[in-house]
Amino acid sequence: MPGGCTCWTLSGNTRVYNDYNENDYKWIKELLLYPMSLERHLNYLRDTSQIRTPDDPIEKVIFQDNAKKAIRKIAHSRGHMLMVGKPGTGKSLLATMFKHVIDKSLGDYIRPDKAITAYPGKDDNHVRFAYADPRKLDKWIANIKLEIEAAKNSVEEFSLNEQIQSISKAKRGLLWATALIVPAGFFIPAVFALAGLTAIGAVFMFIQENNNRVQEKIQRESQSSKTVSVKPILDLVPELLYDPRKDKDLMLNVSDPNSKNMKGGFRHDPYQSGSLQTPIHQRAYLGAHAKAPIIYIDELKTLMKTRYMPSLLEIMQNKKYLLEGGKNTGSGAADRSENHLKADNIIIACCNHDTLIHLQEEGEGAFLSRIEDKGEIIQMEAAVPETADNIRQVAQYIKQEINNLEEDFSNSWGEVLKKEGHAGVRRRSEQIYGKKLPPDYKLTVREFSRSAVAEIIKELRCRSSDGKLSCMLRPINGIIKTAELEAIVDNSHLVEPQHIRKALCEHLSLEGAISKDIIEHKKDLKKYITSMTDSIGYVVGLAVISSSGSGRMFGQPLPIHCQINTGGSDIITAPGKIGDIAKGAAQNVRASIKRLLRKIEAPYVGYEMHIEYVQAHGGVEGDSASVAMDVGLISDFIQQPVAQKYGITGSLTGDIILAVGGVTEKVRSIMDTDLTMEGACIPWQNKYDIEPLLVNMEFEYIQKDEVPGIRIYRSDDRQDPFDIYFCKTKYNAYKILMGLSKKAIEGKMAERSRKDLKFIKHIKDKYK
Repeated sequence: MPGGCTCWTLSGNTRVYNDYNENDYKWIKELLLYPMSLERHLNYLRDTSQIRTPDDPIEKVIFQDNAKKAIRKIAHSRGHMLMVGKPGTGKSLLATMFKHVIDKSLGDYIRPDKAITAYPGKDDNHVRFAYADPRKLDKWIANIKLEIEAAKNSVEEFSLNEQIQSISKAKRGLLWATALIVPAGFFIPAVFALAGLTAIGAVFMFIQENNNRVQEKIQRESQSSKTVSVKPILDLVPELLYDPRKDKDLMLNVSDPNSKNMKGGFRHDPYQSGSLQTPIHQRAYLGAHAKAPIIYIDELKTLMKTRYMPSLLEIMQNKKYLLEGGKNTGSGAADRSENHLKADNIIIACCNHDTLIHLQEEGEGAFLSRIEDKGEIIQMEAAVPETADNIRQVAQYIKQEINNLEEDFSNSWGEVLKKEGHAGVRRRSEQIYGKKLPPDYKLTVREFSRSAVAEIIKELRCRSSDGKLSCMLRPINGIIKTAELEAIVDNSHLVEPQHIRKALCEHLSLEGAISKDIIEHKKDLKKYITSMTDSIGYVVGLAVISSSGSGRMFGQPLPIHCQINTGGSDIITAPGKIGDIAKGAAQNVRASIKRLLRKIEAPYVGYEMHIEYVQAHGGVEGDSASVAMDVGLISDFIQQPVAQKYGITGSLTGDIILAVGGVTEKVRSIMDTDLTMEGACIPWQNKYDIEPLLVNMEFEYIQKDEVPGIRIYRSDDRQDPFDIYFCKTKYNAYKILMGLSKKAIEGKMAERSRKDLKFIKHIKDKYK
């Protein structure tokens, strides 16, 4: 970093230690020019109505210039593509754009024109596939069905008429015999027994006749005898599995890639025996490999979970595969195809960096090798420099989202507007919002003012570091739409910065809501600590939590209490749920203090150092609190209070404070006036992270002794100042937080060491 030298300046007859030179002060003052520079980059527009979105779909994706170039190259060579990056950076959108480019350029050549048909194989468990012209196939299958219909009509209708007639004759004969025998019974009583037998026989014949008639009716009405007769022929008719005239989409999105979705398979047959079983070719279905020229796998992690990677590698290599039964048991387990299905697919896949590491180890990177052989692995940008071109792209992106919202309004409210006009829309909207809306309320999109565009750029800067804009745009979409609705409800002509600030307060991720609750708790905690203590050993550190979904960081104050006890085992303890890096940072702080004691030639005394992260129940990790730990320990050692209205962050290495992450969000988290914080000390190397906090705010340059800073006014009329100081060394932090110079600190430390040594000697002499 420039300006890293140590200077000595004359003040009267005294030489004063100074870590800064003239260029350092100049560079801090140059930070104040950032809002003017941003305004200059945006002076080409008054509002977003002047922006024209590009016609080329790929150019609608912003920031990812390298990825867009690679997509055009891959589309030209019809290669595979793997996009690696964080969620929300545009991977899915680029995949969709890739499909559009292919469709416009080579779509008529790579789109399938052959239908895929299946017909029985050598036995009941085998099927064959054929590729044919779908129009010819339609005529062929139609002719076959006509011939089968003719054959079906030639089959005689099911009838039991002969059996019914013979039974009827027997029944009538028995009835006549009964009628003739009964009169004779009056003369010969024994003949009545014979009449009874003939009568019973007639009743039995009557029942048998009815049974045959019912059976005939059931066969005619419930079970088409003709269809049963021709079923063996119908089972031989080829089955159309894929029709290119209906499935015209070039790309198929597979969210759960497994053998069933990617290859296909055979459906379960509930009628597996007799004459009712379904033939194998009618149970077959195809997956993405057989139907789609382009397969888009949104998240490769799911593919590895389903363990489909070996099959995918084999198909990518051979460009064909056999269709096989899926499960080891049940219907379809033994089903196979006799010939191969073609699978010349373009694979478009996305993953995050953790998945990429696994892919590099899995099979010695076999999948990555396949991708690089016929395509390219694209690294998505997580952040881009804040250049004039990238600022223009942000404005373009906002305009695109406005257009999308306008389309959403048309789809949702178009019919209401057509039938009831704006008055009807207003009346119905009042039911939604639960309040009266202005008489001239109109549900139409508002353009973003120039300052509102700057506010979005500010937010993208806050979510990144090193003077860059975050490329994670998906969370920004919700903020843009919420700001639009805020402006509509306010009946504002344009979306202004205050609408975006409201949207930011409402659009919090789970981690953001948790952070907000923590800050509310820390307000009371901090006030209580300040009122109950002398502020010795207490320091306000700054921490962040990250959102796993949006990638956004949320800052929060981190109260720390430190103690140094004379004598003991010369160790440092930091109890609680802290990670290895935080433990290592505590050891570094201990080493730094011992080194300083040796430097000032203080008498050696063993010290037990204790660090407590006050109510940090979720644990602490990282080294960004190391300078805060050092300040707290030195404060307790020399019994000097620490200013509780200032927060501090930074990684301490020796005497130097190095840069840490999330500084913008850390500082922004304590700028709420309700928290009563008045400033912060941040590492010198993080100075550019303060630039976005100056947008749409009043500010000025300040300096406390040799330490430069910037004062931001949080309220109108230059009220509620908030001072940010840029510290190079821990002595700069001592100056701001304890008001002591390097010489004064070292003098107090030496004095404390001499007192401790004298105390220990006294104790030893007392107990001899």
